[in-house]
Amino acid sequence: MPCQRDATTLASGDNGRHERSGRHRVSLTADWRAGWAGRAERVAAARHGLTATAGLLGLASVIEALVRAAMAASATAAQNQGAQLFALGLLYCVLGLATTLPLAFLRPAPAAVVLSAASLLSLGAFHFLTVAGAAAELIAVYRFGRSVTGRRGDRGDGSQYAALGLTVPFLVLALVIGAGAGTQTRMLTVVLAALVPAAAWAGVARRARAEALLHTAAAQVIAGTLVEHTARGERARIARELHDVVAHHISMIAIQAETARLTTPGMPAAGAQRLSEIGDTARAGLTEMRRLLGVLREDSPAEAADRHPQPGLEQLPGLVDEARESSGAACRLIISGPPATIDPGVSLAAYRIAQEALTNARRHAPGAAVDVEVRYGDGELRLLIRDNGPGPAQPARAGGHGLTGMRERASAVGGELRAGAATVGGFLIEARLPGQCEQDG
Repeated sequence: MPCQRDATTLASGDNGRHERSGRHRVSLTADWRAGWAGRAERVAAARHGLTATAGLLGLASVIEALVRAAMAASATAAQNQGAQLFALGLLYCVLGLATTLPLAFLRPAPAAVVLSAASLLSLGAFHFLTVAGAAAELIAVYRFGRSVTGRRGDRGDGSQYAALGLTVPFLVLALVIGAGAGTQTRMLTVVLAALVPAAAWAGVARRARAEALLHTAAAQVIAGTLVEHTARGERARIARELHDVVAHHISMIAIQAETARLTTPGMPAAGAQRLSEIGDTARAGLTEMRRLLGVLREDSPAEAADRHPQPGLEQLPGLVDEARESSGAACRLIISGPPATIDPGVSLAAYRIAQEALTNARRHAPGAAVDVEVRYGDGELRLLIRDNGPGPAQPARAGGHGLTGMRERASAVGGELRAGAATVGGFLIEARLPGQCEQDG
């Protein structure tokens, strides 16, 4: 049994190697064909590539015509072999040039018609056609097939059928050519009868493939443009709704605060200061919201010109000073570790987390002292906001949307956030964010 398994394993291994080698040979053959096809197309697409090709074919046809004329003259025992050689040579050269040179001077459709007529006349009347003439005929029919277009929708135009119609005379000639023609002539006739339809179909198929690729690319561009315009319109709609709903209420807060401060008689100075701070905060929030709406509404040049950079860790001192002035309680900013360059997205997330944490501290622990600590090091940024208030005993503090938003911001940049009671009392929010890129020192 082990021997049988070994034999089976060897046989399967040999079969696998044969299959891989077979696939490799097929791949090499396909690459070789594609390489030659690409080189031929590049030569034909060159400025004078077709003229040079026609010239070389014409030269080859003249050489073959002279050789075949000499062979035909030497095969006869006539006295005037020189005159016969001259006459045959001249006739064969004219026929050879007539079946090759029009390729260089005529457009695809006229060149295909002229070369087909010349080849049929040469084969039918004189039983003569050079190999270069046969090659020129195939090239002309292929070019004619590639030049047809479907300008009338999916049905195409008559050029496609005209290109395929040029193949019918060669099929008829291959059936009716007599035995008086030489072996080479009959062979060329059969070859042309088989290859001319193939060349015409290849040209038509290549043109259809090129048009399909062009239409696919155009459809993809149009689809991408439509998606972009749809997204832009949706952003503009969201921006309009936010502006209509939120901006009005924030503006009313600012107006009512200013109105209350100015129209209430006998208001203490502390109350007037608080109302003034409410108005300033509302106006700052309105400005920031408009800046965000300007990012959404990319179709508004005026709003785009009024954009400003998003806040980050550099603006934390101002945020802490604003919180201290608005609450009247102690608020400190502590920075430890060597400062490092932080990714802008991480810097913005840290600023927003600190902003929301300070707002929560003012709301749930009014008058409590707050410390905002930023720690650099160990490939991460740690942000701690703690207060000495009553802690997380209040249910609203644990279940509000502020903590959820902070967790989402931290998670969006690849970090994490936890909130709960501090070890020495009060409430602690700790965010661990990635982003120590390189130190500034």
